[in-house]
Parts: sequence; C-alpha cells; structure tokens
Amino acid sequence: MGDKQIRNVIIEIDNVAKTFGQTKALRGVSATVRRGEVVVILGPSGSGKSTLLRCINALETPDSGHIIVDGISVMHKRTNINAVRAEVGMDFQQFNLFPHLTVLDNFMLAQRIVRGRGKAEAEQIARQQLKHVGIPEKADSFPGQLSGGQQQRVAIARALAMNPKIMLFDEPTSALDPEMIKEVLDVMISLAKEGMTMVVVSHEMGFARAAADRIIFMDQGAIVEEGTPDVFYTTPKEERTKAFLSKILK
Repeated sequence: MGDKQIRNVIIEIDNVAKTFGQTKALRGVSATVRRGEVVVILGPSGSGKSTLLRCINALETPDSGHIIVDGISVMHKRTNINAVRAEVGMDFQQFNLFPHLTVLDNFMLAQRIVRGRGKAEAEQIARQQLKHVGIPEKADSFPGQLSGGQQQRVAIARALAMNPKIMLFDEPTSALDPEMIKEVLDVMISLAKEGMTMVVVSHEMGFARAAADRIIFMDQGAIVEEGTPDVFYTTPKEERTKAFLSKILK
C-alpha cells in the first residue's frame, strides 16, 4: 500500500480475535477501510460479520488484536470511547427509537447530550436530515405511527445528525417487509454517492453490486475473499465464495 493510501485509511483492523464461550466468532481478522469507501461485508449467518462491526464501535471488546478508527486506538484503556462513538454512526436491524418521544425529540436528544447543541440548532439539523431521507413531514409523529421503512430512515437520519465520519450498518433491511427495503437502500445509495465512509453488513446483493467499492466475504470468523463487486461476482477465486454465490445468486 502506498503512502497516500496509508494516510487515507480511516479504519484499521489488525489480527482481531473474539471468542464467545466455545465459539470463535473472529479468527485473526485484518482489514482496512479508506475514507469515502463503501465496504459491504457478506457471508452466511454466524460468520462473524456483525461481531466485527460491533468491535469497530467498541460494542464488543476483542480478545486480541488492534482496531484504529481515524487515528485513535479503540481498544486502548485510556481512549475515551464515547468520543470515538461520536464520530461513528451505527444503524442496527432494530431501529432503537424511543417510542414515547416524537421523531423530532428522538433526533434532538443525542445531539444535545453528546454534541452539546442548543435546542434551536438541534431542531434545525433534525429537520434537515429528515428532509435528506425524504420524510420531513414525520417530525411530529411517534415511531409507532411510522412504517418499518420510515422508522429505519429515521434511525439513519438520526445517526447522520451527529455528523459522523463513518457509518456502520448492521443488516439494516433484515427486519423490513420486502416493499420497504428499496426505500432504505435508496437512502444508503445516496449516502454512498455523497462520499460517506460506510461499512455495511447486508444480504442485499443488489445493493452490494450497486454501491460497494469493495466486498469482503467472511465465513467461520475469517475473511475468505475480498474484491471489487465486478471481480467478486464474476470471477471469485475461492471455492467457499463460489459455493456461497451459487446459493445466493439464482
């Protein structure tokens, strides 16, 4: 990797291992993500995809190895992990919205606590981000009044309101009805085009093909293969990758 590429790396994962009981979730995983890059992580259930994502944001602590996010060691005991998380937005399968708060209040809470913004500024940013994801009219609604696709778009917009440098997505469409998936993927494709650094765990092959700069394929806690979508889908090298794609791509 050249000097320019090294300087451009925003996430560095080095030989990370994680075990839950007798299960080796991650087996010495190493990877990098560059600024503005969209990396999609594919693989069967239990391959370690979500665990790796959660380690990046320190929601899980690796047993060994190193993770550096924007120059900061996530695993160093002196690291203020909340400062790291403030720069890394995360969107989950479940929307994690407070049901008793309106959409607008859901937005404003974290902005005021973590970013220290005043009420007027937080509200302005919230309304901007709701417009960004196409549902400005939902500001005064409660989460229970929204469809699943709308709730997920609110969750994405809420994360964006914190002005993160990186967005992590953990299977954001897996809890949605099929007709709602496209509206969420359209928002994510728009973010990718705007240059947001994104790491996405997903089973959405169309999204990976359309938006990913690079695909990482994992199985049994290890990276089996990685490459651009064109190469990954048309000329995979590893037999395990070929077997996976043969089942997924009909």
